[in-house]
Amino acid sequence: MKLIVGLGNPGAKYARNRHNIGFMALDMIASDHGVGPWKQKFQGLVTEGRFGSDRAVLLKPETFMNNSGQSVAAAMKFHKIDAKDVVVFHDELDLAPGKIRFKMSGGHAGHNGLRSIHAHIGADYGRIRIGVGHPGHKDRVASFVLSDFAKAEQDWLDDVLRGCADGAPSLALGDPPRFMNAVALRVAPPRPSTGKRPPEKVVTERPKKKPVEPVPDTDSRSAMQKLMDRFK
Repeated sequence: MKLIVGLGNPGAKYARNRHNIGFMALDMIASDHGVGPWKQKFQGLVTEGRFGSDRAVLLKPETFMNNSGQSVAAAMKFHKIDAKDVVVFHDELDLAPGKIRFKMSGGHAGHNGLRSIHAHIGADYGRIRIGVGHPGHKDRVASFVLSDFAKAEQDWLDDVLRGCADGAPSLALGDPPRFMNAVALRVAPPRPSTGKRPPEKVVTERPKKKPVEPVPDTDSRSAMQKLMDRFK
C-alpha cells in the first residue's frame, strides 16, 4: 500500500495559494477516482481508495506546512507503511510553472513541509515536484508562495492537476515513470499524424537569356572614307 501525501495549509484563506498545490492535486485525484469521503485522522484529512488493483491512502496534513511530518509519521505508523512507499506532492520554486518532476530521496531544498517530513521519517521517500515558478528574489518567496495563482495560470494548472489524477493509478502501483507519462500526455499531448509526407518544394528554373549576337557591319566604305564623309 502507498501513502500519497499532498502538502498545503488548512483553511479557505490558503486554498488557492501556490503553496497548496499539493492539496489541490490530492483533491483532483480523489474527485476523478471517486475516492472519499475525507475523514479527520492523523492530524489531517485522510481517505483510502482503490486505483485499479491497488489501494492507496491519501493524506492532507492539517498541521500547517511547517509540521507536516507529524501527520505523515502518524499515518505511516498506523498503516505500517515504509518511507519508500510514501509519495509527497509539493510546490517547487526551482521549476518553471507547469513543469513536474519525480524525485526519490535527497534533500529538502529549504521547503518547510519537506524539512518537517525529513525530521520525522528521514529522506528516503518520493516527491512529485510541481513547478510554480520563482518570484526572482529570495526576499519575495514567502509572499509569493502564499499568494493565489493568477487567472492567466489556470489553464496550465488545470492540465497539471488532471495529469496527476490520470497518473494516480501508476503511483499506487509504484511506477513513477508511467505516472510522468500520464502527466505529459495531459500537459503536452502529441500532435495527430495524418500519415502523409509533407509536399516537396517545387523549384522552377528561370529561362536562360539568349546571348545578344552582334549586328554585322554591311558598310563597305573604308575607315578614312567614313571619317571624311562625317565632315562634308
